Amino acid sequence: MATATTPPDAPVRRVGTHRAPRSRPRSRRRNQLRNWLLFAVLAGPNIALLVVFTYRPLLQSFFLSTLQWNLGSPTAIPVGLANYADFFSDPGTARMLAITAIFTLTTVGGGMVLGLLLAVLLNRKLRFRGAARTIVVAPYVLSGVAVGLLWLFVFDPNFGVLSALLNAVGIGSPDWYTDPQWALVMIIIVYLWKNVGYVALIYLAGLQAVPRDLLEAAALDGASPIRSFLSVVLPLLGPTTFFLSITTLLTSLQSFDIIRAMTDGGPLEGTTTMMYSIYLEGFANGRAGYSSAIATILFLVLFAITVVQLRFVERKVHYS
Repeated sequence: MATATTPPDAPVRRVGTHRAPRSRPRSRRRNQLRNWLLFAVLAGPNIALLVVFTYRPLLQSFFLSTLQWNLGSPTAIPVGLANYADFFSDPGTARMLAITAIFTLTTVGGGMVLGLLLAVLLNRKLRFRGAARTIVVAPYVLSGVAVGLLWLFVFDPNFGVLSALLNAVGIGSPDWYTDPQWALVMIIIVYLWKNVGYVALIYLAGLQAVPRDLLEAAALDGASPIRSFLSVVLPLLGPTTFFLSITTLLTSLQSFDIIRAMTDGGPLEGTTTMMYSIYLEGFANGRAGYSSAIATILFLVLFAITVVQLRFVERKVHYS
């Protein structure tokens, strides 16, 4: 009886080795859905608050900047970009921008330097170190209006403490209230006094995170304390400095309360910054559309500065 034989070159068909395409497990879908629900529950309220109280007013401010509208008036006239053209053609704009730049650069630079020096001092083993740290940080938590009213008595040319100290050494008190330049110096001093504690506190946290073995290795190599600070500590404080440069710059550009309490933008608009000009134009002069245009320009300036810092400055920051 003849039997069928399989040719040696014929493909062998195996039974039971075919696999069906693998479908996505349902458990993975459930986990993703659960994660999205958890994200919505935790982040949803924060996103809603940002949309309602940040992005919505921002868009509304941009819309108002295209209108000629006096605060309280029932009618508004669309004027396009006329408010922006008026801002850049105003003769007082250049001076206001210069005052804003001087105030911001001096408060940010001075605050960073003084805060770092205070942090280095408070990081040492000193007597009553805890009380000293509290005293340094305390002005930061005080109200800006209260600080401004307090320092008005300090700078008083006739009865102030500073005037008495200057007269004791034979120096007359400057005209803090009537001279625009001295008024700006006064505002800068008060702002630094109030906010330098915040910078010192953040720098102090950064100093305490510096590894001690690096400092000991630098000392064994013969590096002096100043050399160790410049070559070891300061580069390690790069992330802290970068963070402070952003926060202090944004805060300084939006400073309002101290100026309002001490000078009200004067004398002769010598302390009127962009932020304070928004208040003056909107609430004192009633030009809500023009005020919104200044607010929009200030936002664009803040946004551009933040982007530049994140894009270029952060590259030079050393992260351990």
